[in-house]
Amino acid sequence: MEMKQSMMSTENEGEKDKPEGSQENGLLMGDNAAEKGQKVNSGPGQGSNGYPSTSPQSPREGVTGEGSWGSGPGPLRTLVVQQTSLDPPRETWNKKMDFLLSVIGYAVDLGNVWRFPYICYQNGGGAFLLPYLLMAVFGGVPLFYMELALGQFHRSGCISIWRHVCPIFKGIGYAICIIALYIAFYYNTIMAWALYYLLSSFRSTLPWTSCTNSWNTVNCTQYLSTDMNVSWTNASISPAEEFYTRHVLQVHRSPGLHDLGSVNWQLALCLLFIFTIVYFSIWKGVKTSGKVVWVTATFPYLVLLILLVRGATLPGAWRGVVFYLKPNWEKLLTTTVWIDAAAQIFFSLGPGFGVLLAFASYNPFHNNCYKDALVTSSVNCLTSFLSGFVIFTVLGYMAEMRKQGVETVAKDAGPSLLFIIYAEAIANMPAATFFAIIFFLMIIMLGLDSTFAGLEGVITAMLDEFPHLLVKRREWFVLGLVCVCYLGAISTLTYGGAFVVKLFEEYATGPAVITVVFLEVIAVSWFYGTSRFCSDVQLMLGFAPGWFWRVCWAVICPCFLLFIIGSFLVFPPDVKLFHYNYPFWTTVLGYCIGVSSFICVPAYMVYLLLTTKGTFKQRLLKSITPEVREVDGGPHRDIIITNAV
Repeated sequence: MEMKQSMMSTENEGEKDKPEGSQENGLLMGDNAAEKGQKVNSGPGQGSNGYPSTSPQSPREGVTGEGSWGSGPGPLRTLVVQQTSLDPPRETWNKKMDFLLSVIGYAVDLGNVWRFPYICYQNGGGAFLLPYLLMAVFGGVPLFYMELALGQFHRSGCISIWRHVCPIFKGIGYAICIIALYIAFYYNTIMAWALYYLLSSFRSTLPWTSCTNSWNTVNCTQYLSTDMNVSWTNASISPAEEFYTRHVLQVHRSPGLHDLGSVNWQLALCLLFIFTIVYFSIWKGVKTSGKVVWVTATFPYLVLLILLVRGATLPGAWRGVVFYLKPNWEKLLTTTVWIDAAAQIFFSLGPGFGVLLAFASYNPFHNNCYKDALVTSSVNCLTSFLSGFVIFTVLGYMAEMRKQGVETVAKDAGPSLLFIIYAEAIANMPAATFFAIIFFLMIIMLGLDSTFAGLEGVITAMLDEFPHLLVKRREWFVLGLVCVCYLGAISTLTYGGAFVVKLFEEYATGPAVITVVFLEVIAVSWFYGTSRFCSDVQLMLGFAPGWFWRVCWAVICPCFLLFIIGSFLVFPPDVKLFHYNYPFWTTVLGYCIGVSSFICVPAYMVYLLLTTKGTFKQRLLKSITPEVREVDGGPHRDIIITNAV
């Protein structure tokens, strides 16, 4: 139930002899409300936090409240409307820094460490930075800014937000939740590998430095910096590679995806420990996860700095840096470079996963999300660039030690770059145990931040969509969600689990989430309207986005996303892991997994059109018209200040 109290102060002479207190109850109350962060109403039909306002927006309109005024001329009056609703106030971050660290921790993940350096040197070294920056400025950052602004204004998760934007696209929210579950199925397994490495590092001699272990083969070649008489050949296999493939993963015990083999119980225990940490970090909401990220989001930067200093002092480090940054301008003439730049900046900043919407929804209404978007996206890009130096100084050292070219040493990408090449380099450093411990601890914390964020996106979406059912049972819902994620990850813990991880990484998330974000941009820019969205931003921040952002949201970002989608269709990924070439049926399986999430979008469109009453035209118009917010009764108050005659 909604209660409104109206107070009016006038400036005409007939009210000069009023007591000073009545002026305070009018104008001064409005000023204080504005100072406390309440919203100044400047849009038609909009109240604080998006609630509808009954106050007029034009001098020609009549005003109705406790009394009524005609439309004739009169002095300017300030009408202060206090809305009181029975809805409890939405949870907010304890500190602004909690939000910033959470967003940075989400955006800066394992891909910044292993994907960006590899893609950079593969696509022309320093020349790759040009398309990367262009794609960031015209595609990645505008999408990042748009999601933060959407979440902060509508204060909803990725499902319920579409009621206030364009109801027919509500299936986007369900698709995002399914994609987030697929990511949780395989992403946390990589952290389980890192945890296994971390536990194996607590010994004086790292187990991946020798060829005398039970899992080693005759091709194992021990090549430490002190072994000058050992020659490295193309048939040689490092002990670090055999430790990763034959002891940790045990992929030699699985012929492929058609026969995954048994569950590796050591990795199952490691993953159980990872999910236990995740549960107790997010079970209470952003109040707890906001504290945890002070450690998990800052510690990786300390480790990166230590490893950068150590790597720069290694012999041959300069070879790696030159190889990393030496520009090959001819590469810019190839299409694949621009495709890789667009895909890298998109997956690095991470719009479309529901996380930015969820995190921003817990911000104060007038928080400067524009500044937040610029700061966090810049930190993310600079971290990727810095990680390249950390990786390639070590690769240069490995090339110097093996007397090979850097391109030969840097042939591995993805997790292999970390768990084989970098692990081997660490084993050859003085104080190898110390560097191994902090390195794999960094990998775990980089992954934990992204897991916190991904699951929080799902939790916020479901709690906002089904508040009466789940809000008071958050701990149990989070426990059930974590259990589902653990059970879904069982296939990645088998002897052939690495093949499953690669399949999910290539097909389950990439094409689906890009298509979903493309529809999201279309819904916001073309259906909800760029002008209306910019008015919302002006209502929050006090200034409207400029023409650059409007053009990006309406034209450039859709083209940017269509470009990436087209690249997936024209150049399907050639999936291969170790010596296993994925057969054709696995490609079909991968596309089916990807479509299983995206199918929610057209399915909900059909459902909404069938269940809405009226003619087809009426149903269609209603399904693309944002719903008006209703204010249920409660202790939450919103002060609206408007001018009326």
